Amino acid sequence: MDHLKGVKNLDNLSLVIHGPGNLKLEQTPIKEHLEDNECLLETHSCGFCGTDIHLMDDGRLADFIVKEPLVIGHETSARVIAVGKDVTNLKVGDRVAVETAIPCQKCEYCRDGKYNLCPISNTQARGVPPKHGCLRRYYAHPSDFLFKLPDNMSWEEGAMCEPFSCIVHACRRLNISAGQNVLVCGAGAMGMMAFLCAKAFGANKVFITDLNKSRLALAEKLGVDKSYAIDPKTFNDVEMAQTIVKDMGCNPDISIECTGNDMSTSMAIYATKNGGKVGIVGLGGLKSTVPLVHTAMREIDLIGVCRFRDDYPLAIQLIASGKVNLKPLVTHKFPINEAIDALKFMKRNVEGSLKVMVQY
Repeated sequence: MDHLKGVKNLDNLSLVIHGPGNLKLEQTPIKEHLEDNECLLETHSCGFCGTDIHLMDDGRLADFIVKEPLVIGHETSARVIAVGKDVTNLKVGDRVAVETAIPCQKCEYCRDGKYNLCPISNTQARGVPPKHGCLRRYYAHPSDFLFKLPDNMSWEEGAMCEPFSCIVHACRRLNISAGQNVLVCGAGAMGMMAFLCAKAFGANKVFITDLNKSRLALAEKLGVDKSYAIDPKTFNDVEMAQTIVKDMGCNPDISIECTGNDMSTSMAIYATKNGGKVGIVGLGGLKSTVPLVHTAMREIDLIGVCRFRDDYPLAIQLIASGKVNLKPLVTHKFPINEAIDALKFMKRNVEGSLKVMVQY
C-alpha cells in the first residue's frame, strides 16, 4: 500500500528475547503491506506481567518455547497510523486498546462464541511463542481486535485493558452480582483489579489477602473492606479460612484466586460457602494439590478463567465511567531504552511496586 512506503526506514526499537536470560533491545522489521482488515499501530504504553518474567527466566511459558528471537509484551495501548482498505471501525489517529490473542474464527469454539478457547488462538497470542508481541514501536494488527479509547482514558489505562478484561471475564464467569460477598486471594495487579471489578459488579463485602503489606495498604485506600497480611512461615490454610469467615460474618459466596499458590487455593476452597464458586485466575504449576474432596462434598464449583472473550467493551466502559479506577495500580513507568531494567525491576517485587510499564 502506498501509504506504507518508507516505513522500513523508521525506528522500530523492540524488546526481543533470544533465550533464557537473553534479552536485547534491537531494531525489528516493520510490515510494509497491510492486509485489508489490518491497522498499522504505533505503540505508546506496554505493561509487564508474569508471562514476561517466565519468558525472560526460562525462555518458555509452559509448552510454548522460544525457538527463535521473539518480541515480548502483550498489555498495550497504541495509535492507529494506517488502515487497510476494508477497515471501517477505526481511522488514522485513533487511540486503541489491543486484544492480543487472535482466534481462527472458524472452529467449533469460535462458532459457539467461545473464541478464547480456540486452539489456534494459543499460537496467535502476542508475546507468547511463536507470535511476536507488542513491545515494539510499530506493528500491524487486525482491526476487529482493536478497541477505540474514549478521550478521557489515559494511555496507561488503555494498556491496562488487556489484564482488566481477563478480570471482567472472570467476574462474568463467576456471575458476581449485587449483595454477594467475595474473597480475593492475592493483591498483585490482577487481585487488585479483581476486588475493584467485584465492587463494580455490586459485591457487598470484599476481603483480600497478600504477603505484601504495601499492596494491602493500597487496597484499603481503594476501598477493600478488610485485608489480611499473610506470613508464609506461619500460614495455615484452614485457620486463615476460619478467620475470614468469622470476620465476614458468613462464608464468601465467591472466591477469586489470583496467586496460583496451592495453599492459597486451598484456603479459598475452605472459606467459600457450600454451593459457592472459586475462580482460578492465578496460574501455578502444571499440577496442583488442593482439597478436591471439599469441592465435591460441598458442591463448590472451581471455575477456570482463560483470557477474555468480548470483554474489552465492558472493561473500557467501567474504566471510562470511573466505576473502576486503575490509575493507582500503575506505579512505575520506564522509557523504552530502559525496558530490560524495567522487567528486572518488576521481578524483584520491590516494596510499593505493582504494575510496571514501558513507554515510547
